Amino acid sequence: MTQITLLDGGMGQELLNRSGDMPTNLWATQVMLDHPGLVQAIHGDYFAAGATVATSNTYAVHHDRFAGTDFAPRFDEILAIALAAVRTARDDHGSGRIAGAIGPLIASYRPDIHPDSERAVPLYAELARAMAPHVDLILGETVASLAHADAILTACAPLGVPVWLAVTVRDSDGAKLRSGEHVGDVIAVAHGRAAALLANCSAPEAMPAAIDALLPGDVPVGCYANAFTQITEDFLKEKPTVDALSARRDMGPQTYADHAMDWITQGATIVGGCCETGPAHIAELARRIRAAGHSII
Repeated sequence: MTQITLLDGGMGQELLNRSGDMPTNLWATQVMLDHPGLVQAIHGDYFAAGATVATSNTYAVHHDRFAGTDFAPRFDEILAIALAAVRTARDDHGSGRIAGAIGPLIASYRPDIHPDSERAVPLYAELARAMAPHVDLILGETVASLAHADAILTACAPLGVPVWLAVTVRDSDGAKLRSGEHVGDVIAVAHGRAAALLANCSAPEAMPAAIDALLPGDVPVGCYANAFTQITEDFLKEKPTVDALSARRDMGPQTYADHAMDWITQGATIVGGCCETGPAHIAELARRIRAAGHSII
């Protein structure tokens, strides 16, 4: 029997589905203002489904993403709203950990335009410092290059808060980051600085190679995949919206859980879901984990 940490599932797509709003490049931020309580409700549903870690709705809370929008002067307010939502949901549930999410600067899946360390580290550090008193760990998500990984870890190092590093890998080759660099090289970058190494926001089929590449490290390994058909060229343009992507019709809760149980057999001890997974996916995964004789922590 293995102890498994069960993460929550996707937030952004779930917000779109429940709000009925049209997507914008900052829809997950806008919805917190237009639909108060919705983020907290989704966090609560993931806890009810069996998740033991709730990920804050802060993936896109960055000064550079807010630049030129009405959100720019409201950075602190929006961050506080997101952290209050996840904290209240956890407190209402009575247990669980909070992961403070830090997404990529500028855009996802674009290591070619990620800022250099001199610019990136202070921006990540500001966000991490603000979140640290309110979370149990920092989750650096959708990390697409070794330089991106180093920037996140450098930014968080002075805080004394555990950092989980989640890299995004090529859907066609899970042994390589989106940058083309080898996933296994993350181990050296993260040594002594990351408390867990994960792969996220990539195809479920890519995860086994990523797990194999990360397992030689001396920290827990895990993954949480998306259920997109593919990352399209339109989504890699400036200020994309999620309607440039489409959901897979073959990745319902049972099929997704099949993949995740294989990851656990392979050695992953942290699993969950990313974009286009919801509470039903996490509930099925919780059921399957327990049925296999594992415990959820």
